Amino acid sequence: MSAPNTENGAPEFDAYSKNYNEEINKALSFSGLKIDFFARVKNDYLIDILHKRPGEVGGSVLDVGCGIGNAHKHLIQHIGNLVGVDVSAASIAIARRKNPDIQYHVFDGVHLPFADKMFSFAFAINVFHHVPVTCRSLLVQEVRRVLCPGAMFAIFEHNPVNPVTSYVVNSCEFDKDAVLLKRRETEQLLSTAGFHDIYSRYIIAIPAAGSLLRRIDRCFSLLPLGAQYYTLGTLR
Repeated sequence: MSAPNTENGAPEFDAYSKNYNEEINKALSFSGLKIDFFARVKNDYLIDILHKRPGEVGGSVLDVGCGIGNAHKHLIQHIGNLVGVDVSAASIAIARRKNPDIQYHVFDGVHLPFADKMFSFAFAINVFHHVPVTCRSLLVQEVRRVLCPGAMFAIFEHNPVNPVTSYVVNSCEFDKDAVLLKRRETEQLLSTAGFHDIYSRYIIAIPAAGSLLRRIDRCFSLLPLGAQYYTLGTLR
């Protein structure tokens, strides 16, 4: 997932777009798991969330910081219309080649190139720890602008209190400037932007592949054990 680098004006992920998966797999090598596994697990959690809100499944869904669209082929089977946006033009070019039936757009990291109230659901997976702290609230406000009343925004992030997660982030070359967000920080971002009914759940306390293991993983969702977490907020 890519995000803006406002200090030098160049998207930091352009340089890694061609070897994005390889760099993350290198950092994950000690675990025996690869990026495709974790992308699939988070997609499955996202699909579970969507299926609890049938209106969003049939509407337009926005992926903020979509990167190279790793798991979109799996996700598009479960929703009506998917749109991806990213600051990295190189990553968007790869995503378009991989998923020619999905709409992709380049943006400046803050201002989304869409009309007001255009989407019924939005999500950002492992994006906000790359967004400069001063730009995070602005980006959440923009996501709020393009969402319909009643829509939901889901932010997936690394859990900074998980030592394994910290090790992986510190081992990944393009995470060297990342500033991880604690759960309460993410909840505050949504609250300040006007979202309601905000809650968070920790995920991947175990390798949660498949519905059975996800049910077990959910038993730990209120404890800060998972490698990652998601925070959800709804517009009224």
